[in-house]
Amino acid sequence: MARIAFDRERVLGAIDAVVRRTMNMDLTWDWPGGVAYYGVCEAARATGRGEYLDMLKSRIDEYMDLGLPIFTVNTCAMGHALLTLHEVCGEDKYKEAAQRKIDYLCNHALRFGDRVLQHTVSAGNDFPEQCWADTLFMAAFFMLRAGVAWGDEALINDALNQYRWHIEYLQDKRTGLWYHGYDNIACGHMSGLYWGRANAWAAYTMSQVARVLPRCYLYPQYMDVDGALSEQLAALKAVQTENGLWRTILDDPESYEEVSASAGIAAAMVVRGNPLHIKYIDKAVEGVLANVSPEGRVLNVSAGTAVMRDRDGYRNISRRWTQGWGQGLALAFFAALLESES
Repeated sequence: MARIAFDRERVLGAIDAVVRRTMNMDLTWDWPGGVAYYGVCEAARATGRGEYLDMLKSRIDEYMDLGLPIFTVNTCAMGHALLTLHEVCGEDKYKEAAQRKIDYLCNHALRFGDRVLQHTVSAGNDFPEQCWADTLFMAAFFMLRAGVAWGDEALINDALNQYRWHIEYLQDKRTGLWYHGYDNIACGHMSGLYWGRANAWAAYTMSQVARVLPRCYLYPQYMDVDGALSEQLAALKAVQTENGLWRTILDDPESYEEVSASAGIAAAMVVRGNPLHIKYIDKAVEGVLANVSPEGRVLNVSAGTAVMRDRDGYRNISRRWTQGWGQGLALAFFAALLESES
């Protein structure tokens, strides 16, 4: 059987640099930290380096001592680190904080239609009856992990319901690619573009369902996840660039290559385990590693992005700064590579 080609020591070196740079960032209790620290947790699991979790525990404890902010869909991304810390350390305070987030998502967060989570970034009604692909990472995947960890079937089914409806609203049935968002009031996809990082949120979180959920085939919603992921990854192969990356608008040759999307998409391919994806993963390994600086900055990561009005809105988002989601998705990709060897 063919195997993914990568230099293990080079990947380990990149992981170490990215983790240490990440833990020196002043990330607040919000989605940039949530994605970044998820990546740190994945790196710790794949490498066995307990010092990464020690650094993370210290930071999370500092946040908790300062007091947590109001919850939104985006701030619930920090729940991923809480679940891992509770699993590893066994301290009840991490589970209790995660339970508070789950209570918010299940009982207080804005929803529409068939109890679909509306994407929120503040205490306000930010985007009335809009679902975004981002919600799958920040909330649905967290809900799934919590439901499995706690043996909560209602929570598992709620999480899978989020996947099902996000697939329904956001995946283009013609191409297999994903739109960034859907407006249920206007019944449309707003700019109607295939944003790269939206496709990463979708592909990566869908790839995790079979990994996280025991006997996933017994849940009817999983069949939608499995089919959606297969069609999406087949479509994504066709829009990979010669540099092994994906663009911020996937099918737009004038938009820039974007590394957080590339890492998330490539990680999904690794986790999926289809041998037909290996040559695309091999190209992505080189493409992503070329965008990790010696001091651990993941380069060419687009800034936080709303559902923009038009093509130029996405093309002109800055790539200048170090972003938590870029750090975290790169770590998730590198961790998946290491685990593919086992």
